[in-house]
Amino acid sequence: MNAPLSPTALAPDPAAGQNPIQAADLAALPIIEKWIAFATVSRDSNLALLDWTEAYLNDLGIACSRTYDDTGKKANLWATLPAHDGETKIGGLVLSGHTDVVPVDGQPWDTDPFKVEVIGDKMFGRGVTDMKSFGATCLMMVPELLKRKLKRPIHLAFSYDEEVGCIGVRRMIADVMAQGFKPAGCIVGEPTGMQVVIAHKGKLGFKTTVHGFEAHSSLTPLGVNAVEIACEFVAHLKSMHRELAQNGPFDPIYDVPHTTIHTGVIAGGTALNIIPRQCEVTWEIRHHHLDSPEALLARAQAFADSLVPAMQAVAPDTGITHELKSVLPGFATDADSEIAQLCFDCAEVDPALGAGKVSFGTEAALFHQAGVPTIVCGPGHIAQAHQPNEWVTLAQLAWCERFMRRLADRVCVG
Repeated sequence: MNAPLSPTALAPDPAAGQNPIQAADLAALPIIEKWIAFATVSRDSNLALLDWTEAYLNDLGIACSRTYDDTGKKANLWATLPAHDGETKIGGLVLSGHTDVVPVDGQPWDTDPFKVEVIGDKMFGRGVTDMKSFGATCLMMVPELLKRKLKRPIHLAFSYDEEVGCIGVRRMIADVMAQGFKPAGCIVGEPTGMQVVIAHKGKLGFKTTVHGFEAHSSLTPLGVNAVEIACEFVAHLKSMHRELAQNGPFDPIYDVPHTTIHTGVIAGGTALNIIPRQCEVTWEIRHHHLDSPEALLARAQAFADSLVPAMQAVAPDTGITHELKSVLPGFATDADSEIAQLCFDCAEVDPALGAGKVSFGTEAALFHQAGVPTIVCGPGHIAQAHQPNEWVTLAQLAWCERFMRRLADRVCVG
């Protein structure tokens, strides 16, 4: 039996009722502080963070490799903790997280977003939830994993540009698979409240461009107003979304049980007294397995096509075009799989309560697509991600540390 996830209140913390967690109780705190201090907004380089992380791992005797973007200013970091018998490529687990964070521009922060602040039972800072705390906790565990000796290898996978389309991890997966790595499972530490998540929706992102015809605004019949036509298109997308919300199909295990259609950006026009020549609409479909995103796109395109004859009756060169901008597949792992059962155990969550499914996307789908059974499980809640004053409770971070230590009990010899 699976259970729907609330974005803010998921499985009960098994430490509930114990003494309140203090920041000093967190073994990973120094590394969390260090990682948060690197302002790795997706538009900027993440190399300084990787330099620090690689030096930390090298000091522990762990070799690292990188895959760079085309500019050479961003990279992924892959590090393998070998098994006690020397095996490095076959079996074992990937612990995956991204190093980039979303911007803070224009957000009303009460603290320095790139400095960890602990206030009461919460830790504040950009990335404390999404998702540097998980990566830092993995790094904190490396000395213990090495000391206790691993039955199978553990791989650390830290990627760039997850926030703008899971871009970096695609290169990393292709690179390590080409080198012969064959992990048996993967845990992606995105914020799930330490609930075990076995599936997330897929996403298709589009840019629809309305090509109109300019004229003086006093002569509106002579022009084709791209902004107004774009608004008609957006209104149709909204009506499709309402239909999905009302009629489904529904998968009640998801935090949002139906497929969603969302418009994120509209850009068009130059001046009030000029009929707009062009308008761009950036929009997305987040779909679960019961819906066909291709069919929904076809409906949107058909509506857009129905607007074109009236446009071209005024100006023949007008029209509407669509461009696919991003694709992130969905994924689903069997709740009875070995990786899911391992995570239920380590998270101290009763499997009878079921696993969750979420609407946000992660690199889990890409590892899964590469043949690596994958689970999403990490501290914090997605409702706190991307917000001003991003926070995570100290209890969630302590729970993540317990998760890692229980994992060590299962993957280490001693």
